[in-house]
Amino acid sequence: MSLSLNEIEATARKAARGAGLSWGEAEEAGRATRWLCAHGLDGCGDLAVLLRGPRHPGPDISPGQWSASRPLCALRTGIALSDFAHLLPGGPIRLTPVAHPRLLLPFASAAARALCKTITLHSAGFIATTDGTQTALTGQPQSKAAVTLTLGGTVTRPLPSARRATPAPTDWARLLSFAARTYAPATEASRLAGAGAGLSDND
Repeated sequence: MSLSLNEIEATARKAARGAGLSWGEAEEAGRATRWLCAHGLDGCGDLAVLLRGPRHPGPDISPGQWSASRPLCALRTGIALSDFAHLLPGGPIRLTPVAHPRLLLPFASAAARALCKTITLHSAGFIATTDGTQTALTGQPQSKAAVTLTLGGTVTRPLPSARRATPAPTDWARLLSFAARTYAPATEASRLAGAGAGLSDND
């Protein structure tokens, strides 16, 4: 099943909202999922895993280290990165640890673009470098891992761009299931309003 990036973003946004995220978080989830898919990565799978798992917190921010009592939510940490990207020129930031860290990539890209700098993410199993326009990724991140953000690096062998995505059927079904929770249940009034002539028939 091949889907447009617009379909991906809209469904991801609704799924995130249906899973209980705030509207702002849901908007960011939709954009992040689209970004990942647009770079040939499994954004739908990443979001489906995040939404069906336990809720993780955003970071407590202190100089050089962002952490919490439990593993950090990559989405909420990414949103914080968007707000506090200006801290990166002050030195590396260590995130300890992050659940589903690949979801950080769209936010790191946006931060690099805002700073007009290159940002590198180091973690067990993967290194990613982004200049805000192109992103290179080596390896695969673990499901939970500490991540260090630093300025600098070179984007070699950037990820290819894609205009469509083919999510795994199980992941797409899960997102649709969450999205369905945003639909208002039918009421007697809505059923009558959508039933053509309703109770009035002048024929």
